Amino acid sequence: MPLVSPGIIRVATVNSIGALFQLIYINILIIYAEKRLKLKMLGFLISVLTTFALVIYVSLRFLNSPSRQLFVGYLSVASLISMFASTLLIINLAIKMRSVEYMPFSLSLATFLMSLAFFIYGMFKHDAFIYVPNGIGTVLVAVQLALYAYFNSASQEELRPPLLDP
Repeated sequence: MPLVSPGIIRVATVNSIGALFQLIYINILIIYAEKRLKLKMLGFLISVLTTFALVIYVSLRFLNSPSRQLFVGYLSVASLISMFASTLLIINLAIKMRSVEYMPFSLSLATFLMSLAFFIYGMFKHDAFIYVPNGIGTVLVAVQLALYAYFNSASQEELRPPLLDP
């Protein structure tokens, strides 16, 4: 948010567009989901929006600019690291099942490129709140892509017909 720190219009723009896409996706999910899932997703959406509003209120009402930057920065780092760490669940599932069936390559590649771009941007801007979580994310998603390459090639070898018929 530009209210938190001046000169971050690029980061705020990219994150606002990403949040808008996610909001559209969640609304589509809520509209077409069965009633039980619809209520659950609506509850999650309301809790996220309430938390966001609370963070804005607390940071603007009770904190001066440097404290606000630290408060929002640490919250952002924590949420980004938790987002990237969630890929560990998929990595664990891929290792247990020895399959990448639940690990879409395009999503992993896009996440890798996004986190790498923000890591480099954060390094150029000397902003630890940007480069630390995205650096961690880049490493975690690189591991996911390496597993994808390993298990995808292993499954391709299993599908090959034998060279000689028995």
